[in-house]
Amino acid sequence: MKLKIASFDFTCCEGCQLQLANRESTLTDFLELLDIRNFREISSERLGDYDIALVEGSISRQDEVERLLKIREQAKVLVAFGTCACFGGVNSLKKRFSLDETIRDVYGEMTIETLPVRKISDIVTVDLAIPGCPVDKEEVERIMVSLATNSLITFPKYPVCVECKQQLNTCLFDLGEICLGPITRAGCNAVCTTGKTACLGCRGPAEELNMPAFIELIKERGLSLDDLHEKLTFYNAFEPLATDET
Repeated sequence: MKLKIASFDFTCCEGCQLQLANRESTLTDFLELLDIRNFREISSERLGDYDIALVEGSISRQDEVERLLKIREQAKVLVAFGTCACFGGVNSLKKRFSLDETIRDVYGEMTIETLPVRKISDIVTVDLAIPGCPVDKEEVERIMVSLATNSLITFPKYPVCVECKQQLNTCLFDLGEICLGPITRAGCNAVCTTGKTACLGCRGPAEELNMPAFIELIKERGLSLDDLHEKLTFYNAFEPLATDET
């Protein structure tokens, strides 16, 4: 039977959902696995009968909390879909500022409903988390096939550095940049570092990481611990490591 699947967006850019919709080379075959019940980027249908819920985005308002709880009640499998859902994402940067002051500076006297940003697992039980900003299309398709066939779902335990070396890239540390590739979970095929952009850790910590050794590497290269902390907190994916170690 096809997987009855629904996709929902909260505080996000919807880029993770678009990753699937824009993968035209495999979209037709991929959709053969799925019975789309609610997925705004793919279908205009809005059906409440679904088994798997893909939830993109972080939670930043009370109405989102209530909506998420209802989705959790319906879904047999709830998937945190993308970095914002898994960790809070770039939306978590608002925590650096006073909400009251920011609202006043931006909106004046307007009443704006907002809350500190939370990842969805702060509110409901998450059955499966697929990180990435955006998610990797091939990885999501592989996971959906595993769900459809009741196969084991696995994620790489090693860091992005392994994939980066497989691409024969020049190490960005050798170019004088801080890169989180040595401590970030692989699975993205080192797309950022292959484009000569330092990894910011959108996939969260690798299971086999050595944070003290990574801190020593930063010091040995004469790089800034403040810059390291900035990168670690960009996606909110390294809490509490960013607080404990830097």
